[in-house]
Amino acid sequence: MKLIFFKKSVVLAVCLMAAAGIIIGVCCGVVAASTSATVEKVIVIDAGHGGIDAGVHGTATGAKESDVNLAIAKKLKGYFAGAGFKTVMTRNDNGGLYGLATKGFKMRDMKKRKQIIEDNKADMVISVHQNSCPIPSRRGATVFFDKDSDCGKALADLIQASLNGMEECVRESAALVGDYYMLKCTQNPSVIVECGFMTNADDDKLLNSDEYQDKIAYAIFKGAVSYYS
Repeated sequence: MKLIFFKKSVVLAVCLMAAAGIIIGVCCGVVAASTSATVEKVIVIDAGHGGIDAGVHGTATGAKESDVNLAIAKKLKGYFAGAGFKTVMTRNDNGGLYGLATKGFKMRDMKKRKQIIEDNKADMVISVHQNSCPIPSRRGATVFFDKDSDCGKALADLIQASLNGMEECVRESAALVGDYYMLKCTQNPSVIVECGFMTNADDDKLLNSDEYQDKIAYAIFKGAVSYYS
């Protein structure tokens, strides 16, 4: 009886070890598949304006929107790259994408951005901008999407919710429809994130703070990656 019991115990132990191995293998496979899917996603990050097209100027700081856009875009790229996504920047420096600063430079600049999006087969496009308003009290972040893009609206809503959850948010906003060229460069989700109003002194100071630039980049990232969950 003792021998039979011993044999049964050995068999049971082997079975349990085998089952554990299967479970671990399955779990590892899921993680590997998830990681693989993440790596395959191409995120194009567009820092708006550049070169002679400075965009808005800060009321309090005098800073150029194009510089703020680039700073936030670089931080955003860091978060996506750190999470295993393939990231592509439309511009990596303060220059524009229009070639010579001659007539029609703005359209050439936008077409170049579209080409980058198409050439890299972007799975997601996030264009970083700063807002302006003749009413100086207006402030806060707003995300825009194309009216004909359901996936764009879904992404915009998620990023907007993440931005609304920031401790610096003084007024919750809803994502809005925008009729912009950059939103029509792909069938995949594409949004424009207006991170704040540089015509508002408080927003302007925040947007030119390295700490806040990092925080808003993370909020955009957090909202965007939840699209894939």
